[in-house]
Amino acid sequence: MLTEHLPRVPLGFFPTPIHELPRLSKLLGGPRLLIKRDDQTGLATGGNKTRKLEFSVAEALRQGADTLITLGAVQSNHCRQTAAAAARYGLRCIIVIRGHAPSLITGNLLLDYLLGAEVVFAGDATREEVAERVVEEQRAAGHHPFFIPLGASDAVGAVGFVAAMEELASQIEEQKLRIDRIVLGSSSAGTQAGMCVGAKALGIPAQIAAIAIDSTQAELQEEVAQIANATIARLGIEMTFSPQEVVVFDGYLGGGYSIMGEPEREAITLLARHEGILLDPVYTGRAMAGLIDLIRKGEFGSSETILFWHTGGAAALYAYAGQLL
Repeated sequence: MLTEHLPRVPLGFFPTPIHELPRLSKLLGGPRLLIKRDDQTGLATGGNKTRKLEFSVAEALRQGADTLITLGAVQSNHCRQTAAAAARYGLRCIIVIRGHAPSLITGNLLLDYLLGAEVVFAGDATREEVAERVVEEQRAAGHHPFFIPLGASDAVGAVGFVAAMEELASQIEEQKLRIDRIVLGSSSAGTQAGMCVGAKALGIPAQIAAIAIDSTQAELQEEVAQIANATIARLGIEMTFSPQEVVVFDGYLGGGYSIMGEPEREAITLLARHEGILLDPVYTGRAMAGLIDLIRKGEFGSSETILFWHTGGAAALYAYAGQLL
């Protein structure tokens, strides 16, 4: 096992299931579509960040922390799962949110409050500036804060997706699957970095094909490679990863981060009405929209088997009700 020597706490329900999307596949005329249900990880409605937080929280506890501090957008899935993880292990949690407080508290933000997190809005300052100040204020007050970066996307958190690829390798063997591509939404780069490291180290031949959520291809390739190499160093294995090895499709940025357009709306509706599966407006909706478009264009062949990695986030749907109906 690549990750067994690193500190880890139990937070999720693993392994998450893999099953087929037969009706969507038929609608699109192939390829064979599978889905990996990381929306079912179980931590406060689930999501992929649970995997990262098992290692991030373990490291916080190892360092004697009493407070988790992180940052995100107002409908951040990561912030919601961090708040839940903190509650699970009796830690305080402070979340720094970009911009000003919204007039309506709903979706993930509502859950942040219910889970007991203190929410700090950055206002006109950057999240990073405010988070740095909050960390120093907590230290000055006698607390022991542990900072988790955006999306838990560092070498500590990315290890969670090396472990996820170990899980997937077992499922491939048990279910006798042949997977040509693994498609996911990629933003803060840590999930994709962990997948790339795990796939390369374990010899999983499937292409890790990311749909960029808010970055250009070149930007995301650099970020993924940087985190991947830091993760390799943390694991203590002999390997390197270059930006050229990172596969990114960046033609789906739409109106920008968290701006839902017609492609995302169509993807969310198709999955809901043909497979009974809920996607979110920011990540999985955009990633599935990209996958659907690549199939329609013939970029992904009808004879392939594609695994869509559902990273969760359905709680954010409530904040977009007026745009979905």
